[in-house]
Amino acid sequence: MTAYVFPGQGAQFVGMGNEISEKFPDAAHYFQKANAILGFDIETIMKTGTIEELTRTEVTQPAIFIHSVLMAKSLPEFKPCMVAGHSLGEFSALVAAGSLSFEDGLKLVSIRANAMQKACDANPSTMAAVLGLEDEKVDEICQSIKDEIVVAANYNCPGQLVISGSHKGIELAGEKLKEAGAKRVLPLKVGGAFHSPFMAPAKEELAKAILETNFSSPICPIYQNFTSHASQDGETIKKNLIDQLTGSVQWTKSVQNMIANGALTFYEVGPGTALTGMIKKISTEVTAEKLA
Repeated sequence: MTAYVFPGQGAQFVGMGNEISEKFPDAAHYFQKANAILGFDIETIMKTGTIEELTRTEVTQPAIFIHSVLMAKSLPEFKPCMVAGHSLGEFSALVAAGSLSFEDGLKLVSIRANAMQKACDANPSTMAAVLGLEDEKVDEICQSIKDEIVVAANYNCPGQLVISGSHKGIELAGEKLKEAGAKRVLPLKVGGAFHSPFMAPAKEELAKAILETNFSSPICPIYQNFTSHASQDGETIKKNLIDQLTGSVQWTKSVQNMIANGALTFYEVGPGTALTGMIKKISTEVTAEKLA
């Protein structure tokens, strides 16, 4: 069985609009729609913008979404048995699998990006990658930090977990994690503590928009970040998509569940190769590759 996976924030690169335009002749039509929906010229930024412009949250998330969805549309035979997306990538996966229209997906991604930026501005916070320590130990240490918010945000693959929280909480947890044997604790250059309680104000705003949007049953099961389990029910998808913003990205378990349910080949659709690398670390029994 074949699974298609879609990347999240951090996969952007300079000139990403040129690449997708070369691969997909109808890209111009979708860029025109995107510019109108977003109210700014994302096509130009994706084609000739600087990395600084591309890494602004309100630009990054729509840019990765557009690239990923158009890449899926460019595939002559897109017949997934199952799909999943990492964080933001869950929206790309839902559009590719027919649960959301391109227009509705992009509107939600834009609302999500702007709401997250506002939450970050209101309460400064951060994230860090923890390398070389078991998930259970990282969880234990995060829970041991008192009077500060620090949580496990992204369970990416064995030996790689991202924590999210207040600056002080991340600092305190980092010291304890190193003492416990973590190979490295790397501060991430992000706007704030994504997938943590700091995103609660953004969750409220996004929830309203998601509940007002029509979701169809996707053409195949989508394995959602919040639960790591498959769903094809529109209302369940909505609930999990809302809860994802303050909940952890259960990527390791999602991939493991996809494999348990028959996935043998994984294709990464969109910019970057991060998910391909993660899947290879999760299992050596399956094939994972980036679609060029």
